[in-house]
Amino acid sequence: MRIVNTIKGTATMLVGARGSAVETARGRLVFMGVMFMFVFASLTARAGYLCVLQEGGEPRFETAMADQNAAAMAAGRADIVDRNGVLLATTLQTISLFADPKLITDATAVASDLKAIFPDMDEAQVAQKLSGKGRFVWLERGVSPKDMEAVNALGHPGLDFRFESKRFYPQENLTSHIVGYTGVDGQGFAGVERSFEKQLKDSSKPLQLSIDVRYQHALRRAMATAMAKFTAKGAAGAIVDVQTGELIAAVSLPDFNPQDVNAATDDQKFNRFALGVYEMGSTFKTFSTAAYLDKLGGQFSNTFDASKPLRRGNFTINDYHAKNAILTIPEIFMHSSNIGTALMGEKVGTTVLKSFYSDLGFDKPVPIALSERASPLVPNPWRDINTVTVSYGHGISVTPLHLVRAFSGIVNGGVLPALHILKGEHDEMRPRVVSEDTSDRMRRLLRLVVTHGTGENANVKGAMVAGKTGTSEKILNGRYVEDQLVSSFVGTFPADNPRYAILVSVDEPHGTKESYGYATAGWVAAPAVASVVRSMMTIENMPVADGSHDAAIEEEMAHYMPIEMKEKAHLASFKQ
Repeated sequence: MRIVNTIKGTATMLVGARGSAVETARGRLVFMGVMFMFVFASLTARAGYLCVLQEGGEPRFETAMADQNAAAMAAGRADIVDRNGVLLATTLQTISLFADPKLITDATAVASDLKAIFPDMDEAQVAQKLSGKGRFVWLERGVSPKDMEAVNALGHPGLDFRFESKRFYPQENLTSHIVGYTGVDGQGFAGVERSFEKQLKDSSKPLQLSIDVRYQHALRRAMATAMAKFTAKGAAGAIVDVQTGELIAAVSLPDFNPQDVNAATDDQKFNRFALGVYEMGSTFKTFSTAAYLDKLGGQFSNTFDASKPLRRGNFTINDYHAKNAILTIPEIFMHSSNIGTALMGEKVGTTVLKSFYSDLGFDKPVPIALSERASPLVPNPWRDINTVTVSYGHGISVTPLHLVRAFSGIVNGGVLPALHILKGEHDEMRPRVVSEDTSDRMRRLLRLVVTHGTGENANVKGAMVAGKTGTSEKILNGRYVEDQLVSSFVGTFPADNPRYAILVSVDEPHGTKESYGYATAGWVAAPAVASVVRSMMTIENMPVADGSHDAAIEEEMAHYMPIEMKEKAHLASFKQ
């Protein structure tokens, strides 16, 4: 029993000793584990600290964080679409490659490896970046998943990727001056991107514009053709729905790709249709003639003596298409007589004409929801001699949007629309600027310009285009320069029931052999508008006019033209 008990006691002692050792070991392991976690946490904190601070206490990844913030902002930005839902701007996720130069052991070798994946990469520049003292450098933006996989396969520890949100513009140059672009922080810098900044950031619903990219294509193509043909400096154009005031298309050339705005010049980024302020020449005869008919009750049969130059003070006014005759209102307008128009302006008077131009919006920025809006340049003080000259478009400068808006108010029945950039917007109240009768008479005169006058090159069979040419000299150092012109044509169609107003204005065109050296509106801008009209008729499958409206105009106008003009009118082919 003693032996057994001794054995049991010994076993108990052995078990107790072993248990004590196990507990001691367990305690030591727990202690070591806690210490290891503490050390690891300290190292992690230190690593995090080093990731945030560069040498000298400068923030590391500062650029990356800025881009990350920008990406976060851009990610919540709504799409922009045209009136038919065509995508104009959107936000997409992209992959960007960056490096930590501190972890790069052989900058030359890494740069060489990356060059094999990205052939357009500047190998020497990348090697220089990788040799820098900083802790963060961008190497390549917009990396494809395939190239990302290839970079990872290289196994260089200093290379890594970041996902970013980036604004994309599928239409590129086509709508650059309308849509605009965003900066690196995701904020709108121009166009709709700037003007509707809050709406784009606060809403996920696409912002639908009044623009139709089909018409935008047609307008840009016609303007680019005119620029190339007449080696012009630039051009501006617009298409407006005359009834609603919706801006259907607007183009400024030269333009730029908003996807690479840093590569654009100031001239390319300049918005000519909204910010360019120009004398628009004889297109203004539309407004002074309307004032004469509407404010004084003028009749087509009224005549003015345009047989000799008109002298007023130090000014001598001549006619470019001189007829050296007493002319009726249709003849003055059809042949764009400066003399006849100036005399009409005098009849209207300074007070009335100045007030009428103000009613048309020529003394204030155009009402449109774009941040790019320029103020016109009007005579100040406005003297009687200014009334004479502004009646035919000299001494007053406006933007193309001013012109096409006021023109819309003359031809649409006589009410002035605000211009709208969003689809479906309309005015609750539109001020009347002329009577419906005056509007109708002006459309007949404008049609006469295209069928028998200076705008014949704008004529399109079956479209019934009605419009006015305008050629002005640019001012340099306070003087008009003869060989620096702005050639414009503003028109509407169909003349019997206007739907659209179209403007093309070409900056500093040069004459060609085909134009006999002329760079005037009838040769430069009128054909461009005709090209746009043809495209629009095809796009909308518009019906072709039967000619009865034109026949009625011709019959009416024959009563207001002298015998020699009647003969010319009847002998000329009346284009449809």
